[in-house]
Amino acid sequence: MVIIGRICLIIALAALVIGIVCIALGLLKGRDDERDAKGLLWGGHVAGFLSLIALTIACLLLVFCFFSGNTELYYVVSYRSSSGWLFKLAGLWAGREGSLLFWTWLMALFAGIMAWRDYRSCKPLDSAALLVMQILLTIFVSMLVFSSSNSPFQPVPGIYLDSNGQLNAVSAVLGMNSLLEHWAMAIHPPTLFVGYAGLAVPFAYGMAALIMGDFSRLWVDRCTPYALFSWLFLGLGIGLGAIWAYVVLGWGGYWGWDPVENASLLPWILCAALIHDFTVYRQKGIYRRWTIFCAALTFAFVILGTFITRSGIVQSVHAFEGDPLSRILFLGLIVCTLLAPAVGLYLRRDTFAKQVRSGMEETQSMFSKDIAYYLNNLLMVLAALLITYLTICAALPGWMPLGGHAVGAATYGSIARPLGVFYCGLIAICPLLSWTRTDRAAFLDKAKLPAACAAGLFVLLMALWLTVLLPNFNAALANDPQTVLMGGPVVYQHIIAILAFAVASLLFFNALFMLIKAMSFKEGSMAVKAMRGAGACVAHMAMALILIGLVGSDMYVFQRDAYLPYDEEKATTTMTSFVEVDEHYQLEFLSTEVTNGADGRMVLTVHMNVHKDGKLIGQVDPAMEYDPMTQQQKLIASVIHRPTHDLFVVFRGISTAGAGLALDVRINPLISILWLGFALLMLGTAMAFAGVMAAGHRRRVKMKELSARD
Repeated sequence: MVIIGRICLIIALAALVIGIVCIALGLLKGRDDERDAKGLLWGGHVAGFLSLIALTIACLLLVFCFFSGNTELYYVVSYRSSSGWLFKLAGLWAGREGSLLFWTWLMALFAGIMAWRDYRSCKPLDSAALLVMQILLTIFVSMLVFSSSNSPFQPVPGIYLDSNGQLNAVSAVLGMNSLLEHWAMAIHPPTLFVGYAGLAVPFAYGMAALIMGDFSRLWVDRCTPYALFSWLFLGLGIGLGAIWAYVVLGWGGYWGWDPVENASLLPWILCAALIHDFTVYRQKGIYRRWTIFCAALTFAFVILGTFITRSGIVQSVHAFEGDPLSRILFLGLIVCTLLAPAVGLYLRRDTFAKQVRSGMEETQSMFSKDIAYYLNNLLMVLAALLITYLTICAALPGWMPLGGHAVGAATYGSIARPLGVFYCGLIAICPLLSWTRTDRAAFLDKAKLPAACAAGLFVLLMALWLTVLLPNFNAALANDPQTVLMGGPVVYQHIIAILAFAVASLLFFNALFMLIKAMSFKEGSMAVKAMRGAGACVAHMAMALILIGLVGSDMYVFQRDAYLPYDEEKATTTMTSFVEVDEHYQLEFLSTEVTNGADGRMVLTVHMNVHKDGKLIGQVDPAMEYDPMTQQQKLIASVIHRPTHDLFVVFRGISTAGAGLALDVRINPLISILWLGFALLMLGTAMAFAGVMAAGHRRRVKMKELSARD
């Protein structure tokens, strides 16, 4: 397997080099002889298919080893699992080496799709984009071929083998981390990698536009589906990671501003800005230089996230072991990704000015969609830069602000909360504005009905705030004032929450009325356009729900560390022990249960009844799993879902001080609205993607019909 895997990688690298040479020569010859150029370009496309096949075989080899139990490869031994087929498959992307191969394969798959759609015509713009993709792939495959620390096809070291070449007892400590053996975590990385790989395509087309000097909307039309598809999968990956953190890590939350969490958020933020840029580029022809650079900036943040994850410059429970080569290579790739479009825009400044000036309508008012989109981009880039700085500040020299200091979640929250409210307010007002200049009377006329409905929703949210959130906040303040006040003064936190509810109400109904208007078109191209617009409206409605859910589940959480009286000698008997969570909830101890799995893992479960206001409403069964071989432990939370909140219970073990069973109990308000908003956001993005794909299909059919007539 070692030799076969390495051969596959070498074949992929050779094919990519050949493809780059063929396409580069084809583009140069295309200026003089299109017929000869087409043959070279076609050869470059075929070489791309060959590299994809070789990388596919390399991935399948690893998958075969995980499923068959083949232990020739050190990577397979390090990330094997006996917990089911899903986790055997997840071994492919569980470690640094395998995830790099998987990411490279996904990029090759996207490049293969680009090549397949263009291999008959070999159009210059598409071929140039494929050339950029193959250059990127060459860098990634070179890491797999020439860096032993990044190659999954390395033999098992002798320390883990006995005299017969079989795995010895020492190798038993190797294997997949038990924390990763959860369905959400098994799916979380590949969805992120799909998004990362897909964002290489807009970068490639932006560079192709610079290479060919073609600044029409063609390159935007080509890569918009890839951008939407990537944003969808990045969102899915972030959401799945949040679910995993909520139910597996046992700290009661879903987002902790961990450096690796931030690494996935950064390209998602920039991709949102890029998608809005594409809209302006298509409809108004403005911000074109910025759109090209934003495509590069988005991909640069993909590489930056990888740099954070793999370089070891910041500490994280999610990060891979630091690799010096990854640090140098990915840092250099970030610089090149930003430098190349900057140089290209400078060299093409004259050609660019000639093409862009014609038909471009200047912005005439600050009160217009043009400025709203500009502020959207400014806010997204500012947010990404701030998060990046806070993420890496621990690795910066001490003379820089916050240099050498790791910041906590409270610092991120103090920035994210006002920025998030302002951003949602911006996307709430934007649909009411007009391009170039907004007539105030028309604006007020369009805003009347949504504003009236929003006022009704705001009243309901304020009633919820008074009856549920405020009592929860006061209880948390009395229980742990230091933690609560880390979010800022009490009055400030309440003002942010009330503003968020007002903005969310307006955003929801503005988007709802726009959705009704978009879906009024039933036939032809207008129906296709309506699908894309409807998806955007659903996504904006989702953002309103997410904002509401974030207020409750982030700002108004009640937490209590509790202990149930417990006698280890009488653990098999049922004892009547109660613990008061707050003025409403009470936990009643029933029993403990110890189970042993076939793989030697021990699970200690605590069974408890849950009473609310004196009534039995259910049972929680938090557990702690311990692996004696690897000495890893996993907390398994138990959650009771209520309409307005979750009761979240974690068992942290038996107190050594004799206090009893240590429990972490939280009341997380409005978290169900957050999950609903996330699901709706994914639905809206999928609708927009389907609309874009349908529009592209209609354009291709129309072009074929016109060609047939000619």
